[in-house]
Amino acid sequence: MNSLLQCTAVTLLPPEALLLLPSAGVDDSGDPEPYVLCELGEHDGPHTEHAAFLRPGRTPDSAAQWFFWTGDGTERAHRIDRAPWCPALLRRLSTDVVRQCSFFDHHTAPHSWDVDDPLGDLVAERLVPDDSPEG
Repeated sequence: MNSLLQCTAVTLLPPEALLLLPSAGVDDSGDPEPYVLCELGEHDGPHTEHAAFLRPGRTPDSAAQWFFWTGDGTERAHRIDRAPWCPALLRRLSTDVVRQCSFFDHHTAPHSWDVDDPLGDLVAERLVPDDSPEG
C-alpha cells in the first residue's frame, strides 16, 4: 500500500461554520477553534477542494457536515455541505478487521487508511502512556 501524507492546507472557518461545530470543538476559553486542517491526503491543483469534517449526521450512517474550500486569502471559495460517507472498506483477512473510509463519498486522493498524519501520530503518542517495561 502506498501512503500519502495528510494535506497541510489550513483555513479560517467563517462564522456560519463555527455554529456547526460540536461542543468538542471548543477550547478552554469557551471559543470554538476558528481554523481547520484539510483531512485528505496530499492533492494538487488549484481547483481541487480541501475538506474538513465538521460534525456527524444524526445517525452513524447518515450524511455528515463538511467544510469544503479552494484557494486562500481573498481567492478562497468555500461551501458547507452534507455528504454521505465513502462506502469503501478495507478488510484485513489475517486479523478479520474491517475499516470504513472516514472521508466523504467521491473524495479526491486516497482513502483515509492510506493517509499518514505525522502530527496526529505524535499527539496520540503523548496522550497514550507507554506500557512497555523499562529496560
